[in-house]
Amino acid sequence: MRLAIFTEPQQGASYQDLLAVAQTAENAGFDGFFRSDHYLTMGGDGRPGPTDAWVTLAGLALQTSRIRLGTLVTSGTFRYPGPLAVSVAQVDQMSGGRVELGLGAGWFDAEHSAYGIPFPSVGERFDRLEEQLEIIDGLFRTPVGETYDFTGKHYRFADSPALPKPAQERLPFIVGGKGAKRTPALAARFAAEFNTPFVKQAEVAPLFQRVREACAAAGRTDLPVFSSAAVLCVGRDEAEVKRRAAAIGRDVEEMRENGGIVGTPDQAVEAIGRYAEAGATRLFLQTLDLSDLDHVELVASAVAPQLA
Repeated sequence: MRLAIFTEPQQGASYQDLLAVAQTAENAGFDGFFRSDHYLTMGGDGRPGPTDAWVTLAGLALQTSRIRLGTLVTSGTFRYPGPLAVSVAQVDQMSGGRVELGLGAGWFDAEHSAYGIPFPSVGERFDRLEEQLEIIDGLFRTPVGETYDFTGKHYRFADSPALPKPAQERLPFIVGGKGAKRTPALAARFAAEFNTPFVKQAEVAPLFQRVREACAAAGRTDLPVFSSAAVLCVGRDEAEVKRRAAAIGRDVEEMRENGGIVGTPDQAVEAIGRYAEAGATRLFLQTLDLSDLDHVELVASAVAPQLA
């Protein structure tokens, strides 16, 4: 099981906060450092304010050396697909080929209102997402020296030079969600990885199975990587677990019941094992208290070695 640290900086974090966590995660041996792509807090005052996902990742690309970097997930409502492809390719070059693009339809209406971003209906958002995935994939695949054209319902490209290119020959796309039809179909078409976001462990395997079935229907034989995201709250003993839960305003039992990696290191290993049994090979650990670097180091020293 590969472990990635996943952060929610819209809840209140500066770039320096994120840098400290990313460098700690890299030094501790984690597989990846990922962040959400949101502009508005979902509780609390959110100070000092939001940081842009791709600006953050560009900085981290130069201030880390090994760890994978990406979004879980970029909102398709925030950026046009052409400029987004330019940003992603540039950050991948800056990182030496360590970037992964998680892309979703967008869901948080309030942040769109707060920052003047149009928020179409859910059907239109998924229509746009499908075109965005096709476009970015097409731009990256277009051979150097050739041009890219696309005509869809929402976007049109004519004679695009399809530059710059990522450092990676095939930059991984992550698609995730709980949808029954469109999400699995998009994963089957475009995803190197399919992610289940914060669901109970018993719900994980059926979601993976939908993607397997969608791949079969599409004639895809190389299945995507299967991964899950879960809140993290680990302590050396129950007192430390409760202290960390209080620091993020969550209840220990509630987190456990909803699929969290919660408890002592041995309990965390058991919880991670249930994701592995469901078919996950990577786990995104939602780390909410970004000032608690000891939490990251504890998981690296007391949990990760048991997974090997």
